[in-house]
Amino acid sequence: MRNLSIEEVLAGAELAPAQSLWTTEASGSVQLRMDELCPEQPITVHQMFTNSVQKYGKLTALASKKGNKWEKVTFSEYYHLSRMAAKGFLKLGLERFHSVAILGFNSAEWFIAAVGAVFAGGIMAGIYTTNSPDACLYVANDSRANVIVVENQKQLDKILEVKDKLPHLKAIVQYSGSLKEKLPNLYSWEEFMGLGLEVSDQELDEVICSQKANQCCVLIYTSGTTGSPKGVMLSHDNITWTAHHASRAGDMQPAEISQESLVSYLPLSHIAAQIYDLWTGIQWGEQVSFAQPDALKGSLVDTLREATPTAHMGVPRVWEKIMEKIKEGISQCGYMKRKLVTWAMSVSLEANQRLTKYVNHFTSFLFTLADSLVLQKLRAELGFSNCVKFFSGAAPIGSETLQFFLGLNIRLYEAYGMSESSGPHFMSGPKAYQFSSCGKVVPGCQYKLVNVDGDGIGEVCFWGRNVFMGFLNMEDKTKEALDEDGWLRSGDLGRVDEDGFLYITGRIKELIITAGGENIPPLPIEDAVKQELPIISNAMLIGDKRKFLSILLTLKCTINPETTEPTDILSLEAVEFCQRLGSQSTKVSDIIGGKDKLVYQSIEEGIARVNSKATSNAQRIQKWIILGKDFSIVGGELGPTMKLRRPAVLQIYHSEIESFYRE
Repeated sequence: MRNLSIEEVLAGAELAPAQSLWTTEASGSVQLRMDELCPEQPITVHQMFTNSVQKYGKLTALASKKGNKWEKVTFSEYYHLSRMAAKGFLKLGLERFHSVAILGFNSAEWFIAAVGAVFAGGIMAGIYTTNSPDACLYVANDSRANVIVVENQKQLDKILEVKDKLPHLKAIVQYSGSLKEKLPNLYSWEEFMGLGLEVSDQELDEVICSQKANQCCVLIYTSGTTGSPKGVMLSHDNITWTAHHASRAGDMQPAEISQESLVSYLPLSHIAAQIYDLWTGIQWGEQVSFAQPDALKGSLVDTLREATPTAHMGVPRVWEKIMEKIKEGISQCGYMKRKLVTWAMSVSLEANQRLTKYVNHFTSFLFTLADSLVLQKLRAELGFSNCVKFFSGAAPIGSETLQFFLGLNIRLYEAYGMSESSGPHFMSGPKAYQFSSCGKVVPGCQYKLVNVDGDGIGEVCFWGRNVFMGFLNMEDKTKEALDEDGWLRSGDLGRVDEDGFLYITGRIKELIITAGGENIPPLPIEDAVKQELPIISNAMLIGDKRKFLSILLTLKCTINPETTEPTDILSLEAVEFCQRLGSQSTKVSDIIGGKDKLVYQSIEEGIARVNSKATSNAQRIQKWIILGKDFSIVGGELGPTMKLRRPAVLQIYHSEIESFYRE
């Protein structure tokens, strides 16, 4: 049988008429970037789900822990519940291309509401649980939300505070906990799911059949480190094509070969978790277990131990936290055990950093011994006894963290992309891995580097079926993001080696251009400082339009588990750092303001070591300060996925920064 040409595939696909590759209207449609590299038939989310139900109907799709018991939902049940939710939304008056906004922690209800919103012809828009009432208002208003689904009273209160400013809002549904008071147009989850009984299958099927793969079904709001958040419009084809292809690049297995299992805990309003947990889960028949809402306050490891996932994705800060936890555990061991663990980790790191073909029999024997004696147990304690794929995405990860995990015989596969590329455009995996690289371009996607300098570094641009439709109601911003041929500009600088591996060197916007005109990417210098000084938690380089570089430093400290705020108490690793210097400090406040001469001298020496490797005088750090508090989401220095918000830090610590540059 001959393969169909692109023209024939397009003729067979029922697409909405489109004149352009982009649109800024919720009801708009776009041309698809189909070519010989990605000729697959475009399908809607509903078509993807029905394909999966036929193959995986009896398998467990979702697992939620209620009390001490895991409640499981099969793919057939999940599909049926999504239809019930869709009918509920129709009953509540959801209009075509208006949104259902979802505000809450990951749960089966979150998934069902998301899929139901799409089935019902709406657009699904996630809202970060950390958003203020005003930030919730912005998303709900911009996306014309007819219904808002909230987790609990805390999130409900935010919406009640702003609901009078939401002309399109018709109803609110709360999916967790009982309703404190009965308000008009407020429904419990049970009540909401019951509404669907009054809507016929025929009515829902008509809406489903009217959907086209080149129309919008999801909005991802970029957390906007500058200006208002932008609503990234993703089409059915963006979602279904990416869920299929990007995950295969990361070697995720279809359930007919082997069912993958994962734990969902990262914010679903962010593209990374949404494409990885929700959409890819449906595509390949994966089992998704939901963590508890306090996952990042410490309970994640308990869920991992119970669910024993086969694949796990974390953002860099999550991997750093796991690393800090393990280091604390190791330091509390007795002398012999500590020696054994350190030995095993050094053997593993060495074996992993060498290319496998050069490892001799003895090294190989040592490595197997170290792994079976020590490292397997360590991984099992983290809940990783069955885990074979570990991913990191959403922000650049430091080489210290990568090396630490290689010591546990865990390769962190970095993915790189953006909301505007439906998540990953480059993927690492078992078949495509290089230390500190983001892997290779996803098969079917293309990239190019523009404005390449003498070192082969240029701006990374994307092309593929995963490239977004446009920013909702923002024509200027959409035209800025796409070049005249429709390539997506990432705003990131990178280089590609001869084997096709991408290395990101920094963001164009974050590039520091000194008063002397020297271009300095801050990441490598910040990373070097953290590697030299294990007491440092966050480092942010300053120097744009300035005569010299300076750096803001924070110390590793413990976190208040209730508020997630950093405390004044140093972490175990930081205390040990102090003890090695002969310092008695146990609090941040014992050190700052030059109080602890030993720590200050040690930091001065660490920075001197970093400076000694600088490529030019302009790249040397001249001044530094230790801030009184570590960066956090609550403090405003980190975004919802714990990415450093540089413009915010510049504002918050304005006076400290100015003090560096007073004559």
